Amino acid sequence: MTFEDIRPHLGLAILRGLARRCPSCGIGHSFKGYLKVVDCPHCGEQLGHIRADDFPPYLTIAIVGHMVVPMLLLSEQLMSPPTWMLLSVAVPVTLGLTLTLLPRVKGGILGLMWHLGLRGDETQ
Repeated sequence: MTFEDIRPHLGLAILRGLARRCPSCGIGHSFKGYLKVVDCPHCGEQLGHIRADDFPPYLTIAIVGHMVVPMLLLSEQLMSPPTWMLLSVAVPVTLGLTLTLLPRVKGGILGLMWHLGLRGDETQ
């Protein structure tokens, strides 16, 4: 039995990453601090060399934008609140969603890259 035989399925690796856990064992943490990728302290899986770079922030912006913009448009159309009130709600919601989702999205991308054997320095 080789390592490839016991490698979890793609969906499981991504789900473990979304939970900020090691995509291999699902027990150890894959981050030190907020976004620093480290090797798994539980199973020793080498994760620190994987570089997700710009894709997690890009995906986070797309997700948050698709959540906040419809909320703003609906509230404007249904209630017509003053601009200061819209901004006083939208800015903290946007910031909170972004800070909450970014490490989870990065973990999911980390799980995807780990499963596919990518390091982040591949060239075409």
